[in-house]
Amino acid sequence: MSNFGAPGGDAHTWVETLANGARVVVIRLPQLATAAVSVFVRSGSQHESAGLNGIGHVIEHMAFKGTHSRSCQEINLDAERLGAEVNAHTDRDHTAFHMRGLAQDAEAFVRKLGDIVRESSFPRAELERERSVILHEYTDDEDDAMATAFKQFDRACFGAHPAARPVIGTRANIRRFTRSELVAWVRQQYTAANTIVGVAGNVDPHRIVAAARAAFGTMPSGSENRVTAAAWRGGTRVRPLPGSSMVHVVLGFPAPPLPAAHQPYVVAAALLGEGMSSPLLDQLRERRGLVYHADCWTDVRDACGQFVIEASTAPGHLREYVSAVSRLLHQHVGATDRVGLQRARNQAGVRILSAQEEPSRRLELAALDLYALGRVRSREELLAGIAAVTPGQVRAAFAQMLDTRPAIGIAGRIPRGEAERLTRQV
Repeated sequence: MSNFGAPGGDAHTWVETLANGARVVVIRLPQLATAAVSVFVRSGSQHESAGLNGIGHVIEHMAFKGTHSRSCQEINLDAERLGAEVNAHTDRDHTAFHMRGLAQDAEAFVRKLGDIVRESSFPRAELERERSVILHEYTDDEDDAMATAFKQFDRACFGAHPAARPVIGTRANIRRFTRSELVAWVRQQYTAANTIVGVAGNVDPHRIVAAARAAFGTMPSGSENRVTAAAWRGGTRVRPLPGSSMVHVVLGFPAPPLPAAHQPYVVAAALLGEGMSSPLLDQLRERRGLVYHADCWTDVRDACGQFVIEASTAPGHLREYVSAVSRLLHQHVGATDRVGLQRARNQAGVRILSAQEEPSRRLELAALDLYALGRVRSREELLAGIAAVTPGQVRAAFAQMLDTRPAIGIAGRIPRGEAERLTRQV
């Protein structure tokens, strides 16, 4: 089998590329009685035009509403009679379909997901019903102040680039999408070059590959769905929310995308704002009471990277909060606390290990590695990358960020005239 043995992976990971270009990744976890099975398609909101924004999310919903051989009810019963969980999600850079149940049924799950991904019939009557469900989801998302702040933040980061488009799309698009548009989009995007079948559990890799070949081996090859790298813009975008008593702020800077070296930014985020002893939470929440909620992390994709600081605060504390964050960022350019750096490295390492111990998350990370790097990084490689980060690299990461115009997204109750001053404060 070509590529069987996971180039760049570990002894428990196998990767096979089928003749049409579809890839199969198998992570053998003999200690588990269950197996996680996922099909990843490299098609998300960043691949959509403005007029088609949200179509991938609609397709994710509609994929379970019937295939050419099974009704919606049969799809659900076929999985649940085996005790399996069925789910799906759409993201900026991919869409994924999942099943999890007994390891002995993993090959059946591959076949069932193959039917859902490749043979969905998108019944017109179901589309009209599901359209209403998705519009309710859209309203719920619109009412979420922090989700609104993140949408403003993404636009501030990347402007009109597709990476800034929300996964859920727009209300007008959701109301307008037709069955023919869904079918055409699947035909264009859902090709073997963009498909990864992943299985994690106590399974036979050879039997899984055989099941994947039967289910996906005749899929049209197609070409890789790629987007140009997103150029950073920066600036402030605001969305007042009537009735909100808080203000929700997402502030950030560019981080290197995959496959560039992003580890110093991961450690920098943990150093600044992960855990109650971090400066962000200790100084701003515990000592000064400026925020109710605060967090910091990096989101690294193949088309873009973001260093993100989010918080919820009182409108009267907005300016003071942003000034305090700015001071913390500048302090980390000049000095790196030895104990804090040790804490940050260890926290980042534990996050890596936790993700490796969760089968579904491990599959997703393996798929994203294959899309961006063409190989699956081993746990040892991931941990070594964090352990190798030096204090100088962390300080340089903070300095590079502060040399860039920040992006700020704000939603909620916003004091008049306050937003325009915020970008200049950082």
